[in-house]
Amino acid sequence: MTDASRASDIRIVDFAPQWRDDFARLNLEWLERWFAVEPIDREVLGDPETHLLAGGGQILFAIDRDGRAVGTVALKYEGDGVYELTKMAVDGAQRGGGIGRLLMRGVLDKFRALRGRELFLESSTRLAPALKLYESVGFRHYPAPRPGSHYARADVYMIWHPPE
Repeated sequence: MTDASRASDIRIVDFAPQWRDDFARLNLEWLERWFAVEPIDREVLGDPETHLLAGGGQILFAIDRDGRAVGTVALKYEGDGVYELTKMAVDGAQRGGGIGRLLMRGVLDKFRALRGRELFLESSTRLAPALKLYESVGFRHYPAPRPGSHYARADVYMIWHPPE
């Protein structure tokens, strides 16, 4: 299957309880591969309803034609119109097929629909393909770490600037 046909078979959906375990699975896979899973990760992944959704955040999933969750991304509401783009993950076997870009489009559409004022993310220089994706949609680098960062692994701090 080509990358283009793979991405064309994907639909982006909002959180539903049936995808809860997939949110943790997809994120733990990349965290365990590249980093150590930090306490904040375990808290959020163990109870996304409390840590993301109840506070005004959103979780999206990329679902393949067989009904499997193959990617996810979240918006964590920080208050005053500020959101963090967080917990973006694509199944290891599916990376490079355009699913991350579909998730990014979906989450940016969601941010605009929420009428957010600022969207930021924290990442790592170890995740070069993700950084290229973020840059390609308008995220710009700022000095890291972000004030109040929760992540020891974060050496990248970016804020989204909508393309003009």
